[in-house]
Amino acid sequence: MNPQDPLANLHPLREPPVIGWWPPAPGWWFVAALALIAILAITWYFVRRYRANAYRRQALVQLAQLDALYQQERDETRFLAGTNALLKSVALVAYPRREVAASNGADWLAFLNGTARRGEQFPEELVTGAYRKNSPGIDVQRLRRSAESWIRRHEATR
Repeated sequence: MNPQDPLANLHPLREPPVIGWWPPAPGWWFVAALALIAILAITWYFVRRYRANAYRRQALVQLAQLDALYQQERDETRFLAGTNALLKSVALVAYPRREVAASNGADWLAFLNGTARRGEQFPEELVTGAYRKNSPGIDVQRLRRSAESWIRRHEATR
């Protein structure tokens, strides 16, 4: 130590205490509240959507049962009638009753095809085949695919 060095007489520098992470600043409380509100809103939306689409899941199960019954019995007329009734019940849930309830025949087919996607149109035998005495000779797999697609993707207006 040099007696002539004036800096040697100084005390060491004092460092301030380390700033802790708790409690957070008010801005972080605000961000946390916004994140919580967003999580609750998203959860509420998906729960509501899941409940609103319960009829779709139930209809798809019924369609699978109709298909399994057809695979056992090979009764096209029964499959047509069951699929037509299933589509009508789904439409009554998803669309206003005045649009769906009284429609039959060509009007019903036009409604279904109007609300279906382009490549998934329903064949005309859907509405005429169930009333024939003999087997109508319809492509059952195409009808099942069209019905499944329509149940999954129709735009509900209620």
